[in-house]
Amino acid sequence: MTTAPAPGSATLTRDAAGERLSISGDWTLAHYPALQRRANELAGSIGAEVAVDIARLGAMDTSGAFVIAELLGSARTQQLAQHEDLPAARRALLKTVGDAIDTYCKGVKRKRNAGFVEALERIGRSLEGSWKQTAKLLAFIGITLQGFLATVWQPKRWRVTSLVSHIEQTGLDAVPILALLSFMVGAVVAFLGSTALASYGASIFTVDLIGFAFLREFGVLLTSILLAGRTASAFTAQIGSMKAREEIDAIRTLGLDPVQLLVLPRVLALLIALPLLTFIAMIAGIVGGGVVCMAVLKMSPSMFLSMFQADISLTQFLVGIAKAPVFAFMIGVIGCMEGFKVSGSAQSVGEHTTSAVVQSIFVVILLDALAALFYMEMGW
Repeated sequence: MTTAPAPGSATLTRDAAGERLSISGDWTLAHYPALQRRANELAGSIGAEVAVDIARLGAMDTSGAFVIAELLGSARTQQLAQHEDLPAARRALLKTVGDAIDTYCKGVKRKRNAGFVEALERIGRSLEGSWKQTAKLLAFIGITLQGFLATVWQPKRWRVTSLVSHIEQTGLDAVPILALLSFMVGAVVAFLGSTALASYGASIFTVDLIGFAFLREFGVLLTSILLAGRTASAFTAQIGSMKAREEIDAIRTLGLDPVQLLVLPRVLALLIALPLLTFIAMIAGIVGGGVVCMAVLKMSPSMFLSMFQADISLTQFLVGIAKAPVFAFMIGVIGCMEGFKVSGSAQSVGEHTTSAVVQSIFVVILLDALAALFYMEMGW
């Protein structure tokens, strides 16, 4: 009758001779979880002065030797490997495992940078990413203009049906929400103007505030931001879904140019729709401000229109509407470019759709600020 192998154990005792660690039983893979737990319990309590007793050590394999080496450390394991009571095979195993731990299992100490250094590193990475993104945008603008110049002289290659469809989607379908938004913003501007100017006895100049605000800035800015969130995201999602389904590769296989087929109709549709929507936004904002002037300042419609005509010149309208084609082109290009950057998964479509909206709004506000500085220097 054979006895079952005894699981390995490690007992730390203290007597008159000092502390002693007794290692007994089988230190094999079958008992590895229990041995590892016991080694974790004794971790940190085995000092250099603790004697090690291995007289009752049973079977031992590589996993058991590894736990012993973790418990005692590499140096103590090397000393234990020279113990004369151990067979030559076990001494060689302990020596090999001790050498391996000393050579390959050293923890990698990562250099901890100061918070200021890490902040500079993040700023540098962000600037590098912004520069690369700007370079890609400029390259895609060049590709789009090249495709336009190659197509404009060939009427047979014009995508009229696609162009009209995109004008309807980006322009006509956006009229209700844009008109309502501009009307409410015009009312808010009129409320704020009348309240702020009342303390100076100049509430009548609320008409001028509304006219200047919507003709120069708010009309085109509200329209561009709305289309950046509504249309740029749609362009990215449409082209990105086609990229994920490999439809763009199929278009190239058929010998067609994806830029001429997918990008140009969308960009041209925005170039046509956004100036028209800007004009609608201007009218709706002025009407909203006029309603508030009539309700709060008790101003008659004829008085509002006469003041508006006398104080607001045509230059204000031209200054505002001139920015619309530039904003439209940038929104369309950014939306299409992000669609082509989709890698093939649904998550990538969502990420690039969000990126298209953020980039479009940022570029619109940046260009509007630059245009305001330019107009100010020109005295317009």
